[in-house]
Amino acid sequence: MLSPTAARDGAARALLRREARALRLPVLAPVLLGLAAILCGIAGAWLAARLLAAVLGHGAAGAGTLAAAAALALLGAALGLAQERSQLRAGEAARARLRAAAFARLLAAGPADARGVGEKAALVVDRVEALDGYFARWLPAARLALLGPALVALAAALADPASGLILLLAGLLVPAAMAVTGIGAAQASRRQFDQLQNLSGRFLDRMRGLSTLVLFNRQEAEAEALAQAAGELRRRTLRVLRVAFLSVTALDLLAAGALALVALRHAALLGGVPAGHPGPAAAIFTLLLVPAFFAPLRGFSAAYHERLSAAGAAAALAPLLEAEPAPGLRLEALPPRVVVTFTDVRLSYDPARPPALDGLSFRANAGETLVLSGPSGAGKSSVLRLLMGFVRPDSGRIAINGQDATALRPEELRRLSAYVGQRAHLFRASIRENIRFARPEATDAEVEAAAEAARVTGFAAALPQGLDTLVGEGGWGLSGGQAQRVALARAFLRNAPLVLLDEPTAHLDPGTEAEVLESLRRLCLGRTAIIASHAAAARSLGRVVEMEQGRAVTGPRAAKGAV
Repeated sequence: MLSPTAARDGAARALLRREARALRLPVLAPVLLGLAAILCGIAGAWLAARLLAAVLGHGAAGAGTLAAAAALALLGAALGLAQERSQLRAGEAARARLRAAAFARLLAAGPADARGVGEKAALVVDRVEALDGYFARWLPAARLALLGPALVALAAALADPASGLILLLAGLLVPAAMAVTGIGAAQASRRQFDQLQNLSGRFLDRMRGLSTLVLFNRQEAEAEALAQAAGELRRRTLRVLRVAFLSVTALDLLAAGALALVALRHAALLGGVPAGHPGPAAAIFTLLLVPAFFAPLRGFSAAYHERLSAAGAAAALAPLLEAEPAPGLRLEALPPRVVVTFTDVRLSYDPARPPALDGLSFRANAGETLVLSGPSGAGKSSVLRLLMGFVRPDSGRIAINGQDATALRPEELRRLSAYVGQRAHLFRASIRENIRFARPEATDAEVEAAAEAARVTGFAAALPQGLDTLVGEGGWGLSGGQAQRVALARAFLRNAPLVLLDEPTAHLDPGTEAEVLESLRRLCLGRTAIIASHAAAARSLGRVVEMEQGRAVTGPRAAKGAV
C-alpha cells in the first residue's frame, strides 16, 4: 500500500503527464524553433572558425563568408525570439486550461467544498501560475537538452571524433550532477508551496475579518503571526533557490572541464599540424561548439527549479482536478411544475457527530409553499443543499415528480431551482447587472419586470442612476433589506419551477421584513417553494413542517406541520 506522500507524488506526476499530452502542439513549437536555432548556431560556428583560421594564416575566407556568418547570426536571434514567444504562448495555453478546469471543479462542488476561501484562491491563482514555467520552459528545455547536445556532438564528431567523444562524455555526466544537486529539492519546493498557500489563505481570511480583529484588539498579534509565517516562507524559498544555484555551479564546472579537454586535444596545433590531426578550422570549430553544446543544458538547468515548483503545485491541484464529476442524467426540458418528496432521507457530514438528517420524510406538492421550521441545527439548510445537488443523501429517496432526484447531475438540479439565502452576495456592478446575473440572456424589459416584482425599483428610483447605479463588492452602498430585494429580483428573473429560500428574512427589521414577505408571496405563487426559516412571520407563507434533530416532528407540537 502506498504511503500518503507516495500517492500524492504519483497523482502529481500523473497530472503533469496528462496535461503534457494535451498540450503537445503548443510545447512542440518552441522545441522545433530551438532546434532550428541550434542548427544555425552550428553553421555559424563553422563559418566563424573558417574566418578565424584565415586570420591566423590557415586557409582563405572572404567577404561572402563574413556576410553568411552575419546572416546566420541574425537568423539565430530571430529564431530565439520566436522560440521565446512560442514558450509564452505554451504557458498561457497551459494556465488557461488548468485554471478553467480548477475553477469549474470548484464551482461544481460549490459550498460542499470544505476548503477556505483563501485556499481556493491560492489553488486557482498561485498553484496554476506555478505550473506556467513547467510547460513554457521546462518541457521545451528537457527535450532540447536531449536533442540539441546530440546535434552539436554529432557536428563536432564529424570535424574531430575525439572532440565529439569528449562532449558526449561531458553530456552524460550532466544528469548525474543534476541528480546529486536535486536530492530533496522536490520536497523542499512542495513545502514552500504549502507554506505559500497557508500564508495566502490566512492573509485573505484575516483581511475579510479585519473589523473583528480590530474590535477585539487582536490586530498586533495577528500581524506578528503573519510576519512569522512570512519568515518561514522566506526560509523555504531560499532552500529551493539554493538547489538552483548548486545545479548551475555543477554545470559550469562540467563546461569548463570539457572546454579544457578539447583545448588540450588541439594544443598540438601550436607546434604545427601533426599527422592525423584535424585542420585549424576544424579545431577552432570544435572549440566554438563547446558553449553551443552546453547552451541547451544550461537552459535545462535554469528550468530545473520550474519542474520542482510544478511538482509541488501539481500535488496540491491533483486532488481537485482528478475528482470525478458527479455522474447523472440531463433534463431535456424544465418541467413547468414540480413535486418534491423526501422519504426516510438520512445525511451525515461527519461520522463523529449526530446526523444532519435522520429519516426525514415530507412531500411538497406542485404549487405549494412548504415552510421548514425548527431551531438552528435541525437540518433545514441540509434539505436545501440536497435539493441543489451540493451533497448526496447517505440513504433514503429524494424524488422530483416521482423520479429519483439523485439520478440527475447536480447542475441539472440547480437548473430546476431559484435560491435566495440569508445574505445576498452582490458583485461590484450595477443593480441591473446584479439582477441579470440570474439569467444573462434576459432582456432589459425582463430585468425591469423582475425588479418591479421584488420592489427594487422603489428604492432604485431614489438612486443617482436608478437600476444602473453601481454598487460595491458585497453590496456596499445598499442596506441589508435592499440587497435582499435584489436577490429576490434574481429569483423572479430566473423563473424556475422550484423556489428554495434559506432564512430569507433573517437580519431584517420588522418594516423591511414585511415588505420582503410580500415579495416572497408573489414569488412563491404558482411555484413549488420550500422555505427554511425559524422566524414566526415566515410561518404565514404556507404549510409548516416542524423539524428537530434532522426529523419531522409529529404530534401536538407539529399540529400545523403534519406531513
